Amino acid sequence: MTSLNQDIREKLSRLNVFEKIIVANVVVFLVSFIALKVQVVENLEWLSLSKSFSDVLSKPWALLTYGFIHNSFVHLFFNMVVLYFFGRSFSNLFKEDLSFKVYILGILSGGFAFVLVYNLFPSGILNTVGSLVGASAGVGAIIIFLCAYLPNKEVRFFTFQFPLKYLGIAIVLFNIPSLFSLNSGGSVAHFGGYMLGYFYAIQFQKGTDIGEFIDKITAYFLRSTAPLKTVHKKKKTSFAGKKKEGFDKFTHQKQIDLILDKIGKSGYESLTQAEKDFLFRAGK
Repeated sequence: MTSLNQDIREKLSRLNVFEKIIVANVVVFLVSFIALKVQVVENLEWLSLSKSFSDVLSKPWALLTYGFIHNSFVHLFFNMVVLYFFGRSFSNLFKEDLSFKVYILGILSGGFAFVLVYNLFPSGILNTVGSLVGASAGVGAIIIFLCAYLPNKEVRFFTFQFPLKYLGIAIVLFNIPSLFSLNSGGSVAHFGGYMLGYFYAIQFQKGTDIGEFIDKITAYFLRSTAPLKTVHKKKKTSFAGKKKEGFDKFTHQKQIDLILDKIGKSGYESLTQAEKDFLFRAGK
C-alpha cells in the first residue's frame, strides 16, 4: 500500500497545474456520484452556489467549491477537454502559479457575477434558475486571458488560421443568446470568468499581477502544513562539481524561467524565434 501511495504521488507530481485541476474535478465527480448513489448524501447543495446572498454568507466556501461540481459526465467531459487543450498552450507560455491564479479567480469571479446579477435584478434572467455548478467560469477565464494577452498570435482550426483575438470575440458573442436560455445562470458565470480573464491579461501586460495575494495565501498554508525537518550540515560543493545531468537540468530550467520572465515584462511577441522554438520544445 505504501508503495502504491508513493507511486501515485510521484505520478501526480509530474502533472502540470491544469492536469492536476482535471484530476481534482474527475475525482470530485466520481466521489459525489458514488455518494449520491449509495445515499450517503441526499444532494450537493452544500457545495453548489446559491443565488441567495444570505445562503452565500452562511456557506462562503461555495464560491469556490461550485467550480469543482458537475451535474453530469457530459458537463464534466466538455469542460475538461477544453481546459486540457487551452491549458497546454497556457503552460507552454506562463509559469504554473499564474495558470492556477487565473483559473481560481475565474471561478470566484463567475460566482460573484452569478450572485450579484440575481440580487441586483431578482426578477430578471436568473429568477427561475437553481444553484450554480461547473468549472466553465475558470475555463473561460483561461481562454480569454490567452486571447487578450496574445491577441495577434495565429492559431489553426482545421484548415483555417486566424488571430486569437477573433476566437475570444466569437466565444463572447456566441454566449450572449444563452443569457436568455435555461442555462442563464451558467452563462452569467461565464461572463464573470471572461471579464476576469480579460482584466487579468491587461493588467499583467502592464506588469501588475492582480492574483499576487493568492501566492501569499498558498505560501502561508504550505508553511503551516509542512512537516518539521531535521537540519543536517552538508559539505558545500561548487555547482561545477555536480554531475553533468544536474548541470544540464539546472541550465534548462533557468533558460525557461528567463524566457517566461521576458514574456511577463514585454509580452510573447518580444521573444526571438529561437526563444519561441525553445519554449515550444520545452512544453512538449
